[in-house]
Amino acid sequence: MATAKKEFRNYDKLDVNAAVREHYRKMRTNQTYDYVLRMKKKYLTFSRPMDLWDAMEKLNHLIDVSDPDLDLPNVQHLIQSAEAIRADNRPDWMQLVGLIHDLGKMMYLWGSDEDGTSQAEQWGLVGDVFVVGCALPDTCVYPDFNALNADMSDPRYNTPEGVYEKGCGLDNLELAWGHDEYLYQVLSNHAENRIPKEGMVMIRYHSFYPWHNGGSYESLMSPEDYLYKEWILDFNKYDLYTKCEQIYDLDEMKDYYLPIAEKYLGKGPIYW
Repeated sequence: MATAKKEFRNYDKLDVNAAVREHYRKMRTNQTYDYVLRMKKKYLTFSRPMDLWDAMEKLNHLIDVSDPDLDLPNVQHLIQSAEAIRADNRPDWMQLVGLIHDLGKMMYLWGSDEDGTSQAEQWGLVGDVFVVGCALPDTCVYPDFNALNADMSDPRYNTPEGVYEKGCGLDNLELAWGHDEYLYQVLSNHAENRIPKEGMVMIRYHSFYPWHNGGSYESLMSPEDYLYKEWILDFNKYDLYTKCEQIYDLDEMKDYYLPIAEKYLGKGPIYW
């Protein structure tokens, strides 16, 4: 039975695991401006070669603790998204984006509990992201946790624009650290990457719900960001509304998707 759209991302459901709320408490507490800069320096080394399909297989062993809608290994969500995009005859690059958009979660392989980037502690890996370095909006999931963030007591960071200039644009903001930014940076560093700009925007901002779903941060947007939002909302229906209990065999998907991956990312390893 298909799930009604209103039932997705319903964090008030009685059956939402307490772990989801605890995840967001930790995320809001620990994801400060300084933390994000440290994580970028630590993890964006591009020193770990791994083939794309090997990375996909690693997500067979990760369940996203922040997701109130699905408790399957994350690779199943990726295939569900890609197959829905494929069924709608969307471009092959968008099908690939559907397949890999959460692939940055494989950071857990070299992550740590302390950083929130491990299987046990995922607050630096998954979940809705927000801008660090300026005031947290009430469009964040569980906004009552905003006050736990130390930056909200720091006059450098607790104003609507914080450290940023009005109209500076999304690409000049620092977002909470997680799988979106990690994969975006990895692919940006990959010389053979041919994914169109629309696809790279989808990868980078698909978890930025306070912006694309909540309407926050408008004073920081550039004119181009309104086009970004159109792309994200187009992708979002495949990211969110395709979640179900259907199980796919990753190896059976390989014959179709690997040639597309090689078309846009080449045949060599990606450096993570």
